[in-house]
Amino acid sequence: MKTTYFASLLFGLLTAILGALPMTSYASDSSRHQVVDGVDIYLGIFPAELIQGHSGQHPESEMHGGIPTGEHQYHVTVALFDAATGKRITGAQVSARVSELGLSGTGKKLEPMNIAGAVSYGNYFRMSGAGIYRIQVLVRRPGVTQAIEAEFEYQHARI
Repeated sequence: MKTTYFASLLFGLLTAILGALPMTSYASDSSRHQVVDGVDIYLGIFPAELIQGHSGQHPESEMHGGIPTGEHQYHVTVALFDAATGKRITGAQVSARVSELGLSGTGKKLEPMNIAGAVSYGNYFRMSGAGIYRIQVLVRRPGVTQAIEAEFEYQHARI
């Protein structure tokens, strides 16, 4: 019971942090933030284990077809903001390809998620290796014909 509470609390805290990133002055220096064609793109990566403790009635338990079982599952989340106004971008079509360097990886649609009144996009990916991952994000904004792309590198924290 304690683990479930802790996991729910930690996931909520991480979601709140991701939502607050545009308000921080150091965000532009982060390896999880890019500005592309006037769009602030923020990347969040969380172990699925943080969400697995939620009850079946919790919204996160049903997202993206349900929480995957097994080891090395991660929730990749993208938040989009208009760089000029700071307003959150909703209604976009977002996809990502996650791959270890040198491998083709897996591509998936990042589905819209409404958590605490803020829209982000996400899905689960298996990331079992200890090496560097390339995360390619493709964004199609509503009313804009040109898609934008951002590429991030990610490596699991070493303990």
